[in-house]
Amino acid sequence: MILDTLQNAHLYYGLGPRFIKAFEYLANTDFDKVEKGRYEIEGTNIFAIVNEYDTIDTEGEQMESHRKYIDVQYIVKGEELIGHDFLQQQIPSKAYEAETDFMLFAEKPLFFSKLNQGNFAVFFPTDLHMPNIRVGTPVSVKKVVIKIGVGI
Repeated sequence: MILDTLQNAHLYYGLGPRFIKAFEYLANTDFDKVEKGRYEIEGTNIFAIVNEYDTIDTEGEQMESHRKYIDVQYIVKGEELIGHDFLQQQIPSKAYEAETDFMLFAEKPLFFSKLNQGNFAVFFPTDLHMPNIRVGTPVSVKKVVIKIGVGI
């Protein structure tokens, strides 16, 4: 996993051309004018999901992981905590579904990171994560999640 600010995104260009496209999309898009929804950047290889929601408590939440896509989660507005752990030998509480590229894990996060406006987190298939968690009281968040295909 990687945690940083968008102004440092150039430091991660070495991860490949898909990361460059993802970070350039984040830097060059006025998300105040973008509605919630899915936006293709490079077909199914790279796409963005724009979402708005209120942060929530950890109670009842579980960590997630993906196999086909890397997540680049960017906070446009607001702040949230994201719980983390490393995918090792944990058994999914919700089995992997290829169609949604999603599985859940009941274990509690090993640690949490706070993301503010302008921060991003990169989650690889070996990273468990629990996003959308409130820092204190619930706040409204606008987030862009860019999905980068792994070997697609």
